[in-house]
Amino acid sequence: MADTTASAGANCMDKLKSYVRTQKGFILAAEILISLIVIICYAASLYGGYSAVAICEMIFAMVFFGIFMMEMDKQIQVINWVWTDLFRAGIGAVLYIITSLICVIGGAGDGARIAGGVFGLIAGLLFAYDTYTIFLQIKSTRQHTAASTGESNTSQQENKEEFAQRLTEEQMGREDDGQ
Repeated sequence: MADTTASAGANCMDKLKSYVRTQKGFILAAEILISLIVIICYAASLYGGYSAVAICEMIFAMVFFGIFMMEMDKQIQVINWVWTDLFRAGIGAVLYIITSLICVIGGAGDGARIAGGVFGLIAGLLFAYDTYTIFLQIKSTRQHTAASTGESNTSQQENKEEFAQRLTEEQMGREDDGQ
């Protein structure tokens, strides 16, 4: 029994190490780390009310990291994981940039709040980069899908041409009947 537990733990650690080496894994790990830094800065601040964005985005990044690392996105196909990840990263980028600008602009005299705002701006840029890479992934997937349906597009065009020809013949026949 102990052998299976140890191998399962080693297998999970191997998955973790190999996933962090991928581009998506590295981005998600960086999002988790920068969110933790922002939380620490806001916690040390005199006014720590802006930590909610960092906490939520860190939790969401951890959940997606776990799902993608364990390849559960291939098993649970009820959810479109790519689009969900796009919305997560896009909303995170916007919220981080807004709250960080508020903290940097209004944080006079509170160094921890300004530091949290600066790290939040970096996090916003990281989330925006993640959104961009996901968008490119969606765009390339759509182009491959559209290219594979080229035969049906030509048959649809042929059907439209046949329909237009029959419609023209019917109209010609009606004009002949009317004379």
